[in-house]
Amino acid sequence: MNTKPVINIVWFKRDLRLLDHEPLFKTISNGLPTLLLFCFEPSLINDPHYSQRHWNFIKESLVNINTELADFNTQVLTVTDEIIPTLSKLQQFWSIKNIFSHKETGIRLTFERDKLVKRFCKNNLINWDESITNGIERGLKNRSNWSDKWTEFMLQPKFDFDLQENYFLNTKKFNEVSTYFKITDLNTPKNTPFQKGGTDTGIKYLHSFFKDGRYKNYNSHISKPLLGRKSCSRLSPYIAWGCLSVRQVWQHAKGFRINATHKKCIDGFTSRLRWQAHFIQKFEMEDRMEFESINRGYHKLKKNISEEYHNAWTTGNTGVPLVDACMRCVNTTGYLNFRMRALVVSFYTHNLWQPWQWASQHLSRQFLDFEPGIHFPQLQMQAGETGINQLRIYNPTKNSKEHDPKGVFIKKWIPELKNVPEAYIHEPHTMPPLEQQFCDFKVGEDYPLPIVKIENTRKTASDTMWAFKDDPLVQKEAWRILKTHTLTDRNNFD
Repeated sequence: MNTKPVINIVWFKRDLRLLDHEPLFKTISNGLPTLLLFCFEPSLINDPHYSQRHWNFIKESLVNINTELADFNTQVLTVTDEIIPTLSKLQQFWSIKNIFSHKETGIRLTFERDKLVKRFCKNNLINWDESITNGIERGLKNRSNWSDKWTEFMLQPKFDFDLQENYFLNTKKFNEVSTYFKITDLNTPKNTPFQKGGTDTGIKYLHSFFKDGRYKNYNSHISKPLLGRKSCSRLSPYIAWGCLSVRQVWQHAKGFRINATHKKCIDGFTSRLRWQAHFIQKFEMEDRMEFESINRGYHKLKKNISEEYHNAWTTGNTGVPLVDACMRCVNTTGYLNFRMRALVVSFYTHNLWQPWQWASQHLSRQFLDFEPGIHFPQLQMQAGETGINQLRIYNPTKNSKEHDPKGVFIKKWIPELKNVPEAYIHEPHTMPPLEQQFCDFKVGEDYPLPIVKIENTRKTASDTMWAFKDDPLVQKEAWRILKTHTLTDRNNFD
């Protein structure tokens, strides 16, 4: 009787790298031949949180991995199908002993999928071994000493190993079985405005940030929409999709700091790595944040949806220059610095008085570095619906004058304003008619009038949101949130 060969599988998800990869380390230590697998799952491809820019970044990252694997006569099996049908089909050729993967803090859809995979593995006598991702722990009830544990995880040695050809199923075997699968074409458009995927590109950004000295302006330029594009690390998509591990980046930064100048800038950067992990851990513990405010007291807050406001905001045509420039920038390039992300959400939820849930999917599709554990908690924090954070209603005009005083960023992304003098670039609707004539520019035709009055809408939002602070349920929930996520941890990240 012929018996099927026994293999392990490493299932890649948001961990698109070979370096510091615990599931790879485990399968190599196990000794069985290994199949490397990535599934382009139709359920995720069709989910409104994702867009083609994400799948192209993933494809570029997989091409990078396959390039590294070519010397070992293997590659990642890239299939367009759901994971369970893929595993079922693989069982026709092999007996799957172990599946190694990282735990994923993703949208609810991925969590429900993982529960089905767990049942599938149990029914098919497959051992599914999941490793912790970047120090995020599943199943926590509180954050007791979480910060210390995260730091301990960051200090642990990276998983280092030498690849060898006999570890993996060879390319010949791939070719024999590939006809039974819908193999994903990994070709992507070439000259795009997006950062390219892959560990190699991520490492180039890492080295240019530190070795080439971009980090020196990190603290002073982090809030500036134009200068921040160079002075921020730009590592976020490589961390979000796992081309680099947080531990790899954190240890590199700490090692570089020893002999570096501008140590405070490095400290600012590494503190934000921990701050990022804090929010992902919060989302891991309460993933209902994808759909509703973490503070149940704000479920009573009602906002009427305006498609006119929503469309003006998403396309960058609100008549508020900094907001519009930011939206056009992120729509085109997939990147926006943190302060500007907060500003556009603040404008949407406070000045336009729209529910954060309606902003969620558009922004997630635009952000190349879409990370669910950051995305949903940050939306709620900027919308003022946590009950524990300071209410922040950003004034776009004030921020424009402070962070883009000459309107360079604004004019880059709103060419309609190229002839508007610096004195009016932040509020072009205030230009006198004669000045408009001199500049060959007409407010309301060449560029829209503001769709809301900022000061009026700011006051209405502020009064309403501050009143909610006194609601008994908001206060009760605020205490619960603090107790669960903050007070039991040594460091308060909020």
